[in-house]
Amino acid sequence: MQTNRHYELIARAIRWVAEHQPEQPDLALLASELNVSPHHLQRTFQAWAGVSPKQFLKSLTRDAAMHRLVAGSSVLETSISVGLSGPGRLHDLLITTEALTPGEVRTRGKGVNLSYGFGDTPFGQALVSWTARGLNFLGFCEELGAERVLGELRELWAQADFVERPLEAQDWLHRVFAGSQDQPLRLWLRGSPFQLKVWEALMAIPDGASVTYAGLARKIGQPTAARAVGSAVGANPLAWIIPCHRVIRQQGEPGGYRWGAITKRAVIGYESTRRLTTDLRMRQGQIQVNA
Repeated sequence: MQTNRHYELIARAIRWVAEHQPEQPDLALLASELNVSPHHLQRTFQAWAGVSPKQFLKSLTRDAAMHRLVAGSSVLETSISVGLSGPGRLHDLLITTEALTPGEVRTRGKGVNLSYGFGDTPFGQALVSWTARGLNFLGFCEELGAERVLGELRELWAQADFVERPLEAQDWLHRVFAGSQDQPLRLWLRGSPFQLKVWEALMAIPDGASVTYAGLARKIGQPTAARAVGSAVGANPLAWIIPCHRVIRQQGEPGGYRWGAITKRAVIGYESTRRLTTDLRMRQGQIQVNA
């Protein structure tokens, strides 16, 4: 009997979330609608569906966004229609991640065909690399120099087979910095479980916002691990995409950056300006969409 009750609860939850997806309901609201506690709903939903209610909503939102983009809707129209705050949130939604297995980490890329190349970005020259499984490195070269950044990539993937593809590299960089795509941007990440947790939290920071190292430690549920969080932030292999530039010191200063302090200030300034422009377009677009 309890099994049936749980099934009925999850069936109702799935139907309700699907119907209210554009409203982006949170766990508390869903639990209230179903007249159960958030804790009970979270635990039961995870057990039956294999994902949390939040992850299920994210999947529905991604599918709805992809359907609209393929149908020809603009990024702005799509963002509004699926309940997101703006194109920046849509961009983050369309990024999917996959981590290396422990065995793949140990072999340091042995048997991996790794393509790479340099190209232009709003912040000068950058190095990008990718495999058939996704993008795995993006580093800015203006302050560190191209040779040093390439050396870091080769150190991370010492046993991989490197093939330089400059034209495809520029295509990748254009896709990343254009801020829109008609299919998910897949990432293939090499990192410890703790690093992956920190990087996932970084991608949840809104476009144009910032957080301190201590604040980020609290976000991942480890409030005493600010120093370890700082190390994980500094090891981020994907500049811009995993926005480690949004982490600042307690005093409000920008702090360090793997790709150089000047570059970090440029990235923060660029993003802030873009956010102001996006907010204006959002207000204008909201009026047009609702008219």
